[in-house]
Amino acid sequence: MLSMAFGQSKYYVDSLAENTKRGLRQKVRLGHYPSLAPVGYMNDVRTKTIVVDKRRSKVIKAMFEGYAQGDMRLQDVADFLATHHVTTRTGQRISKSRASFILANPFYVGLFKYGGEIYEGKHEPIISKKLFDQVQGVLKQRGKTDRKPKNHPLPLCGLISCTTCGMMITGEHKIKRQKNGNEHQYWYYRCTKKNKAIKCTESCISASKLEHQLSDMIKSVSLPTEWAKELNQIAKAEHANSAHSVGACVRESEDKLTTISQRLDRLLNGYLDQVIDELDYRQQKAKLLLQKKSLQAEITSTQRTHNDWLEPLQEWIKDAQNFDKIASDGDLFRKKVTAKEIFGSNLRLGGRQLTVATGDRPEYEAGPRSLAWAALRAAHASSLEEPLGSVLVQLFNEARTAFMK
Repeated sequence: MLSMAFGQSKYYVDSLAENTKRGLRQKVRLGHYPSLAPVGYMNDVRTKTIVVDKRRSKVIKAMFEGYAQGDMRLQDVADFLATHHVTTRTGQRISKSRASFILANPFYVGLFKYGGEIYEGKHEPIISKKLFDQVQGVLKQRGKTDRKPKNHPLPLCGLISCTTCGMMITGEHKIKRQKNGNEHQYWYYRCTKKNKAIKCTESCISASKLEHQLSDMIKSVSLPTEWAKELNQIAKAEHANSAHSVGACVRESEDKLTTISQRLDRLLNGYLDQVIDELDYRQQKAKLLLQKKSLQAEITSTQRTHNDWLEPLQEWIKDAQNFDKIASDGDLFRKKVTAKEIFGSNLRLGGRQLTVATGDRPEYEAGPRSLAWAALRAAHASSLEEPLGSVLVQLFNEARTAFMK
């Protein structure tokens, strides 16, 4: 009798577990995450769904936007969350590893992982797919969860690399004391020469000469007043005529979205018919869902902000006209920030001469304004050989394309 009672109890527990799993799988298929909501969301006990936490979601969005700029460490992210009183469910401070998990969680763009598979959720996204991809690029670029704090002895360190060996240029401050009591101070920049495979023979350069060359380079890409007026006129005329192209872009994206939905249906049928195995099914499904989410974000962005490139473009034109003032100013940190935005990581120092290397900049630097600055540099080079009208039209097209991305 005891054995029969144990058998009935075991059957009841197994049936209850299977029914629970069946209910969770059904909830997942409907697009509802069957677990506790991540930070920035909360569980609605009345509707059994996950809704956005209005207070914490703003902090989470600001965290993603800040980290996408590439200036924050994971420790800075954890400090940022602690400053805004965002903690774990038990009230503990969010650690660096937890902050890294939050930054890599696709839940914030409308997707979620369950059982090793990615599903499309019904919850409201907090951030856009574009911002999420930028954050993943920064995470991939850094690789490590911790970085040493910046401690540059001179303002322009971390901006320029050596032409010969490719290592970074560092700055030093030396003091020479003579026997008669006189004291002389020297500021100069030199290659770190950390590349053991290449013997670097580059000599140092005084800080004043390097700062003067950097100022000249910033002035060389300044936008003349005549160019600015012509670009503003072209931009206003093009903005008035660009509304007709929105419908065609949306229809093209919707056709691609329909194709992806059909591929998802065929993929599911192939998995149910045991034509493909479970591992391939999960991998292909995750890839198609990410593409679908990107297209949906693209359609939304096209419908809402397709013509919103005018304001950032005009702001960029205004900033480009101020380069002469920035180059003449004595604020070296402002010059460094400006040069980093214009030239990215392409500044090289060789033979005591500062130059711009040709080549692709790293992925996390290729923002809209960086692409616009590259187009402006190319326009200055082309203006010596081509008519000014065609140069300005090409510059406008490339800058507008950059701000529409």
